[in-house]
Amino acid sequence: MSDSQQKLVAAWRVHQQGNIAAAKQIYQEVLQKEPNNANAWCYLGIALHDQRDYASAVKAYEKSIAIQPSFPIALNNLGNSLRYLGRIEESDLRFQQAILIKPDYFNAYRNRGTLHAWTGRIDLALKYYADAMRLQPQDAELHRNLGVIHLLQGDFKTGWQEYRHRWNCVEAIQHRYAQPKWNGQDLQGKTILLYAEQGLGDTIHFVRYAKILQQRGARTIVHSQPQLTALLQGCPGISSLVPNTWKIEQPFDYHCSLIDVADVLKTDLANIPNDVPYVHIPANLVGYWKRKLDELLPPSKHRIGLVWQGNPDHQADMFRSFPLSSLEPLSQLDDVQLISLQFGPGSQQLKQWTASKPIYTLPEDIDRSSGAFMDTAAILHHLDWIVTSDTSMAHLAGALARPTLILLGFTPDWRWLLDRSDSPWYPTAKLVRQATIGKWQEVGQQAADILADEFRKPQTTRT
Repeated sequence: MSDSQQKLVAAWRVHQQGNIAAAKQIYQEVLQKEPNNANAWCYLGIALHDQRDYASAVKAYEKSIAIQPSFPIALNNLGNSLRYLGRIEESDLRFQQAILIKPDYFNAYRNRGTLHAWTGRIDLALKYYADAMRLQPQDAELHRNLGVIHLLQGDFKTGWQEYRHRWNCVEAIQHRYAQPKWNGQDLQGKTILLYAEQGLGDTIHFVRYAKILQQRGARTIVHSQPQLTALLQGCPGISSLVPNTWKIEQPFDYHCSLIDVADVLKTDLANIPNDVPYVHIPANLVGYWKRKLDELLPPSKHRIGLVWQGNPDHQADMFRSFPLSSLEPLSQLDDVQLISLQFGPGSQQLKQWTASKPIYTLPEDIDRSSGAFMDTAAILHHLDWIVTSDTSMAHLAGALARPTLILLGFTPDWRWLLDRSDSPWYPTAKLVRQATIGKWQEVGQQAADILADEFRKPQTTRT
């Protein structure tokens, strides 16, 4: 083994231990001495991809392939980075090239399936997943992905069964307790620990199940993100609320993920619990923001809150967030007041807003004194509609039973299902679906048309 090969092997070990920056530096040092080292360029591409610099990763892989055209690993990895950039046809071509060189290349089949799952070709996704399944029938990520597809299609029975495999995926955070996991045992007089598993929106979505278990006789401990502590205090069914940055000191009999509760209870389209609101904000805070908004904003018949950007670190954010400019058709509605509910990433787009009506911004100290989401939740009570991308705001508005338009990408998250304009999870939400990947202006126009119809109705929805 040459000196450069030894360095690359050692750097890869460092990479796999999580020190991507240190590994990247070694890859670059090798390339300074050997600029035509295809393996080094491929390793560098992996490091750049893991740092979410997908455009630079693509360039590194392309250099690797230029040096060594028949390099299936580099081709597969290139396809993966192109997928994250939304370059769909190029991505698919690279996966195909990798498979032609290596017909038993499991990762290329699985990644190709995921590409098409993300972009709405469910038929192709299932085809390539089936090819991958023949090669590695026990792969947990593959089963999890199949679970997501079945849930999206409304086949909850198969979906939950396959989705359980997510706990065996590499990135899964295991919850190991001496007490048994709850699998439907009698909860009368028992205490169950319910923990947040995924993002903030998922916790808001599934915390509704605490009430169901409490009605079955359980004492419920909800172990959730500290950002939600203030908000969830107003949620029925929670006996005790503990931030998940704290260790659980209370005794309990069983534990279960909030999402797994839905699975254990055999949730399907016929029995989704959708009694809203199930999050409640103190009346004094709601009253405070009524007075405050009346002072800050000129009178208007219709107040519309806007959110367009989700967490940019979300793996599919390029398919679910949209440019603020897509919402310009809302500014053409009569007697509307547009209010930004966008904080952090994406808010810089307000500087480029040139539509006929301004977007009002809220004070910078929102949610700082009362707790995360609390001021925002109180403000939602005084808006007529919320128009949002698929973010935690969609779940917050739905849990508060506020009238909401959720603007969805071509292939949405599984919980929004397919080919319907309503949500069985949130009765006050309407779903506006993208017809073509990347085309958001049409979605914004659909949202404006829906609101124009709603505003012709005599009733008011504002608190």
